[in-house]
Amino acid sequence: MKKIFLYILAGTLCFTACKKDDQVETFVEPDDVAVRNSYDDQAIQKFMNDNYLDVQGNIKAFSSTDASDDNEKKLSELSPVTLPSGVIYIVRNGAQPSTGVTLDTNSESATATQIRTMMRANYYLATNTDGNIAFNTSGVLLNTINGSGSPVTDPMFYYVKKTIKDTAGKDRSYYEIEGLQEGLKYFKGFQNMADGDAYNLQGVIIVPSRAAFGRNDHYNYVGYSLKNTSFVFNFQIYKANVRPTIDQ
Repeated sequence: MKKIFLYILAGTLCFTACKKDDQVETFVEPDDVAVRNSYDDQAIQKFMNDNYLDVQGNIKAFSSTDASDDNEKKLSELSPVTLPSGVIYIVRNGAQPSTGVTLDTNSESATATQIRTMMRANYYLATNTDGNIAFNTSGVLLNTINGSGSPVTDPMFYYVKKTIKDTAGKDRSYYEIEGLQEGLKYFKGFQNMADGDAYNLQGVIIVPSRAAFGRNDHYNYVGYSLKNTSFVFNFQIYKANVRPTIDQ
C-alpha cells in the first residue's frame, strides 16, 4: 500500500512540474518607464528588419517560404530617420509630389494644415517574452486602404475639432498623437488628388508609445487602452490645405 502511495505521489509531482514548464509566461507591464521605452525601441528595430515596402508602398512582412521578396530592402535599409522623440520616419523614393504642400501640423497654428489621406494605421504593444522583445499584441486604428477605399479628412488622432475637445473638457493630447504630427512635418502633401485616384503610399511613420499616449488617459479609439502602445502609419496625403474655419 505504501508503494502505491509513493507511485501516485511521484506521478503527481511529475505532472505538476511538467505543467509549470508548459505554462506561457504572462507579460507584465514594467513599472519603470525607461524599460518600456527600451522595449519599444528594440521592437521597432525588429519590425523594421522584418518588413519591407511593396510596389505601392504597403508595409509587408518578409516571407520565410516565398523567395519573391528576397531582394526587397528592409525598412531599416530605406534611410529611416530617428528624431529625438524616438519617432522614426521613412520617405519613400519616387512617391512624393514634385511641388507639394508643406504641412503645418501644429493644431493651434493659424495656418494649420487640413489633410485628406489614405492611411493604414496599426498599433502594437512591445513585450518581452522569455527574453524575446517584439511587437506582439496588435490591432487597427484606421485602415482606409483595405477598408472603405476612400481617403479620410483629418482623422481625430491627427486633429480634433475644438468643439469636441472643449465640450469634453479635454486637452488635445487626449485625442491627438503628437508623434504622428511631428513625423508628418517631414513630408509634403499632394494638392488635390481625386478620391478615386490609385494610391501610391508616400512612406512610413513609426511612433513609440512615449511619443503617443504614453501612460496617459486618452480617447477611446478601439474599445480598450492604448497606453504603452506604439503606432505605425503607412499613408499618402491626397490633399493638403489650410484648415477652413468651419472645420476647426
